[in-house]
Amino acid sequence: MSTTSSTDFATHTYDRVPYLVVFEDTSAYRDTYGGEGDIVALESYNLRPHGVEADTVIMFMHPIGGGAYLPMMNALAKAGHHVIYCGSRYRGVDSALLMEKVVQDLGAAIRDAKERLGYTKVVLAGWSGGGSLSLYYQQQAQKPTVTSSPSGDGPDLTRLDLIPADALMLLAAHVSRHGTMTEWMDASILDETNPEIRDPELDLYNPDNPNQPPYTEEFLARYREAQIARNRRITAWVKAQLAHLRATGREREERAFVVHGTMADPRWLDPAVDPNDRKPGVCYLGDPEIVNNSPVGLARFTTLRSWLSQWSYDDAHGDGVECAADLEIPTLVIGNGADDACTPSHTQRLYDAVGHPDKALHVVKGATHYYGGKDQRGPLGEAVTTITAWLAERGFATR
Repeated sequence: MSTTSSTDFATHTYDRVPYLVVFEDTSAYRDTYGGEGDIVALESYNLRPHGVEADTVIMFMHPIGGGAYLPMMNALAKAGHHVIYCGSRYRGVDSALLMEKVVQDLGAAIRDAKERLGYTKVVLAGWSGGGSLSLYYQQQAQKPTVTSSPSGDGPDLTRLDLIPADALMLLAAHVSRHGTMTEWMDASILDETNPEIRDPELDLYNPDNPNQPPYTEEFLARYREAQIARNRRITAWVKAQLAHLRATGREREERAFVVHGTMADPRWLDPAVDPNDRKPGVCYLGDPEIVNNSPVGLARFTTLRSWLSQWSYDDAHGDGVECAADLEIPTLVIGNGADDACTPSHTQRLYDAVGHPDKALHVVKGATHYYGGKDQRGPLGEAVTTITAWLAERGFATR
């Protein structure tokens, strides 16, 4: 498939080459559907600009997202960069996701890019939720320490021989899946089996709530404490369930459950909270009041082991801020100035945490999360130009 340039900064046509990364899965049980039980097949795309030979590839993976056709991927290829977008085994369905298995998937994709496709340098590009994944991967590829997921299940990352990336870019990234979801949780829900049972003074969508935007610092502090407390209550229940299963000889059994109310961040209703140029009253998925209990909400459908690995505030390993402190490679952080998913505090926290001295921060004014729409061509061009210059300065030029 060839694609023609349509933006001012684009100069290359490119081929989009679909392929699979296939490897054996030695897990004790299946958590994805379809295909042979002992095989993982990752759907991947290699975007190759015409007439451009390169030893460097920009590699994207998101824990569940399918971003191969997002404007950023296409624009980078049009600008002359070789790009790989590889989907994880959990593409589109994260109910049983273990972050440790996604790290394994990313490791297989990087190894395939180097050993089969012939790229000598890999620049990890962490988009949105791919940011904390990339940071977790790089930390463990440099000095592996994690021998299991938080529930005690595999894989053992110290035995995977993960190949470190050569540079890292965090693009419109948030700090972690568990941290972000906790900041978005509906703090008013008191009974996990019935979302109608709420604390009315913490219910952001209750018109009779005396706490209305602009929110006071006291209310925000109380709300954040209640969000963390709710996450910890769920985690305590999860651990009790796993302990019961193991005590009764059913250590391989799972339990699925629903988490109500996961899009109730005061940011969406009060633009003065973590301010940027986003539109108040909406989130990246639409009306936050509707998304709060819609099927697409974060962690809506999950399982015991996945909760601990993916969503637990205290147990999940894939913490972007903690992992960033261990980085040993150059890192570029790009924030989007009108982002309604990954807001400025996340960008700044990640940048501040990066432990490698060669780090850079750039905020693209007016950029939305996905750079969607004709009015985003300018911001998209600025982001790609920034990436191109940063890579060239560090010897990763691909033109």
